[in-house]
Amino acid sequence: MTHSNDITAALNKRALPIRLLALDVDGILTDGRLRYAARPEQDGDKVFHVRDGLGLKLVMQAGIDVALITGRISPAVDRRAQELGIRHVIQGRDDKQVALKTLMAELELQADEVCYCGDDLPDLGAIVYAGLGVTVSDAPDYIRQRADLVTQTPGGHGAVRELCEWLLNARGVWQDIIDAHERL
Repeated sequence: MTHSNDITAALNKRALPIRLLALDVDGILTDGRLRYAARPEQDGDKVFHVRDGLGLKLVMQAGIDVALITGRISPAVDRRAQELGIRHVIQGRDDKQVALKTLMAELELQADEVCYCGDDLPDLGAIVYAGLGVTVSDAPDYIRQRADLVTQTPGGHGAVRELCEWLLNARGVWQDIIDAHERL
């Protein structure tokens, strides 16, 4: 387990071949809380952090594909994925390692080309299997211990943006992105 403020050259090197960033949703892109309304048809609101969205767009522009793999089924996830241009959305799957392996086979990817970020037991197999397994600072201790990288930021509060910036920095393009936005 390495915290994002203690990233080593070896870990940065492992980020170079990444071609797919696969993410859990609840607890990673959201803070993990679920909202239940008086009527079931109103259930399922999710709050996403805007900086995570920009980070995902930036990694996609840099050539890293993005996938969402979640145990729940939510129209809000479909809507957010569509807004961001995320092509791979897998919902209703508790067997996330199996879902990840299936997607990897479809995309003809090896484990060292995949970064998976999750925060709880259903994610553990995917975290351990991926070439880079990442979790968030508020994940349970047993998940943090098995991840290659732990973000400083908790899930739903910009942790995905932190991960995206690290991937882009490891590839040597983050400063170019900053410079390009400064010149706008």
